[in-house]
Amino acid sequence: MLEVKDLKTYFYTRNGVYRAVEGISFSVKRGEVLGIVGESGSGKSVSQYSLLRLIPSPPGRIVGGTATFDGVDLLNCSQAELQKIRGKKISMIFQDPMTCLNPYMTIGEQIMEPLFIHDKLSKEEAVKKAKNALEEVGIQDTLNRLKSYPHELSGGMRQRVMIAMALITEPELLIADEPTTALDVTVQAQILDLIKALQKKKNTGVIFITHDLGVIAGIADRVMVMYAGQVVETAPTAQLFEKPSHPYTRALLSSSPALHARGERLKTISGLPPDLSKEIKGCAFADRCPERNDRNCGSENPKLVELYKDHFVANCEACIHHSPSNTSKA
Repeated sequence: MLEVKDLKTYFYTRNGVYRAVEGISFSVKRGEVLGIVGESGSGKSVSQYSLLRLIPSPPGRIVGGTATFDGVDLLNCSQAELQKIRGKKISMIFQDPMTCLNPYMTIGEQIMEPLFIHDKLSKEEAVKKAKNALEEVGIQDTLNRLKSYPHELSGGMRQRVMIAMALITEPELLIADEPTTALDVTVQAQILDLIKALQKKKNTGVIFITHDLGVIAGIADRVMVMYAGQVVETAPTAQLFEKPSHPYTRALLSSSPALHARGERLKTISGLPPDLSKEIKGCAFADRCPERNDRNCGSENPKLVELYKDHFVANCEACIHHSPSNTSKA
C-alpha cells in the first residue's frame, strides 16, 4: 500500500543544515501495523510528516526520495491530488493536541470538517457520525462536547478528540504519532483496542510511533528502529525482541523498566545523539556504542543487510560481528 524509498528531509537554518531524515526506506502492507521506535530527535515524526508534506517550509525541505501510496507519489503529486488523499485515505493522529486543535473553532466544527470536505455529508449526518466517533474514544455527553472549545477540555480529552478526528473518515492508512502519551492506562488500552478494531474491520494499515516498547510489542507486526535520522534495524516484532542485532536496539530494550527488578537501578544509554548539522561518517551510534571497543565502525554510513528472514540491520562491524550474551524477550 505504501512504499517509501530513500526519503531525505533537511532543515536549512542559520546554524547549518540539519539532516533530520537521511535516506530511509520502508513499506507498509494493507492490514499491517508498522511500529517506529527511537529516541526523541531520531526522525520518527519528521519522516511521517514528510509523507503528507506537512514539514514547515522554510526551513524544512524534502530533498529526495519517493513515497508511493496506491500508485501516487505523495512527495511529487499536485497539491490538489494530495488534498484528496490527506485526511481521507491517510489520516494522522498528532502528538500534541494543544497545538493541533484550532482554539477558535468548536470541537464539533473541527471533527466534522473532513466529513463535509471528503464525504459531502449533510449537517445532520455529520453530527450523528461525530457523536459516535467521540463515544468510541470514551467521551461522554457528546452533544455538549461538540459545542465545547479545546480549552474547555482536559489534555487527555483533547487527545481523544484528535484520535476521533483521525478515525472518523475510516482511512486506509493511519499514522499515529504517540497517540496514547497523555492518556491513563485504562484509556490507553481502549484506544489501542479501537485502532486494532478499525484495522481488522477495514484492513487498515497503521504506522505507530511510540517510545513505549511494551505498546509496540502488543500492537505492531513489524518494528523499525531509527537513530539520527536513519533506520538501524527493522524486523518482525517477535524476532526483534528475541534477536536484537544492533547495539542501539539492545540498549533501548535493556533500558526498559519492565526488564528491571523492583528497586534495581535503570540502565541508560550514555552520551548524546550526534549533531545532525554535521556530516556523519561511519556508524552514527559509534560514539555511544557500549560494544564498540577498538572495532572500526567505518567511514561510510552502513547499509542495511538481511541477517535473518525479513530482519535487516545496519552493516556496522560492531553490529554484525558482535554476538550478544544477553537478549531480551517480549
